Amino acid sequence: MTLEEVQSLAQEALTPNYSRLPVAFVRGYGTRLWDTDGKEYLDFLTGIAVCGLGHCHPKLTAAIQHQASMLWHTSNLFHNPLQAKLAKRLSDLSGGYKCFFCNSGAEANEAALKLARKIGNEKLGGKWEIIAAIDSFHGRTYGALSVTGQPKYHHGFEPLLPGINFVPFGDAEAVEEAITDKTCAVILEPIQGESGVRVPPEDYLPKVAEICRERGVLLILDEVQTGMGRTGKLFAFQHYGIQPDIFTLAKSIAGGFPMGAMLAKPEWAEVLQPGTHASTFGGNYLACAAALAFLDVLEEEKVLENVQQMGNYLTAKLKQLNAPIKEVRGKGLMVAVEFTEPIAPKVRDACLKAEPIGLVVNAIGDYILRFLPPLTVTPEEIDQAIEILQQALSTVLNP
Repeated sequence: MTLEEVQSLAQEALTPNYSRLPVAFVRGYGTRLWDTDGKEYLDFLTGIAVCGLGHCHPKLTAAIQHQASMLWHTSNLFHNPLQAKLAKRLSDLSGGYKCFFCNSGAEANEAALKLARKIGNEKLGGKWEIIAAIDSFHGRTYGALSVTGQPKYHHGFEPLLPGINFVPFGDAEAVEEAITDKTCAVILEPIQGESGVRVPPEDYLPKVAEICRERGVLLILDEVQTGMGRTGKLFAFQHYGIQPDIFTLAKSIAGGFPMGAMLAKPEWAEVLQPGTHASTFGGNYLACAAALAFLDVLEEEKVLENVQQMGNYLTAKLKQLNAPIKEVRGKGLMVAVEFTEPIAPKVRDACLKAEPIGLVVNAIGDYILRFLPPLTVTPEEIDQAIEILQQALSTVLNP
């Protein structure tokens, strides 16, 4: 199919809720993508931090192919050996948490919110209010949307869940002041992704964790984007020496195959007795096979070490760009450039159109470009991406 044929079919048959860029990809391998015309691209977005090992990693591909030939789905009415194995592995890696599997980040956050309110009702004396952060993003379903601190996503869907109180991100004192005798939980992203890779002060999460512990409030960390190695640790909270009561994963947990997970400390997980929550597809055989293979590759290929090294390298290269840059920020391979001029969408488009090789990056609003390359990205690929980006900036700044 040509791009025009794809666009025509999409206009005829798809709901118009996406503003799609004029490219249709048909093949990928590693950090590379190819479109319907055969043009090659460097992918520094990876499906919004989803394809953590790049596209079609041989070990993930083999694991999915093998499992697809064996068994896809039986439902959670029965035991699933791969699901149990994956849960134990994540539990060991995280420090003893218990797992609930689902299919997306929004679903994982819905499970976390339901669990928090059930704990609040049954173990915390009837508490039910939740504190969230301004400019946060937790998903599009009603519970996740209700704790998302960006009104633009709320418009037209009100009324949302009651009992949600928003405070500035990065301000631990604001969290403490917002806690009432009805507060059951605080939900935060370790780094705010969708609002522009907002990194809080180093002492923020430790302070919030201490406040929550002292006040008898649950701490929920949304690690949907930061988790599974994106920041250089398997989970971002491991940078700060804390243990949340509940945390959520998705995006790269299965290397690109749809999957989500909620992990809770054992004393809280026991609240989810049979009948309290469920997912038809959650933890299916294909997803679990992919997730186990993803964890194997992280360990065998020393991927976390690469994230730390390449994150520093990418950040240093971005700071050297000849451009009106206000700030380069991030952790690991979750990085953003904020410009002093409203050029981000134009730069993104120029990167995409670059010849002979394009570059896929993400514009957040008018001022911010976000970079989420594969965790396996190489110095040579970063150098090539920076060259394309610099050319795009020159085109935009000197039309």
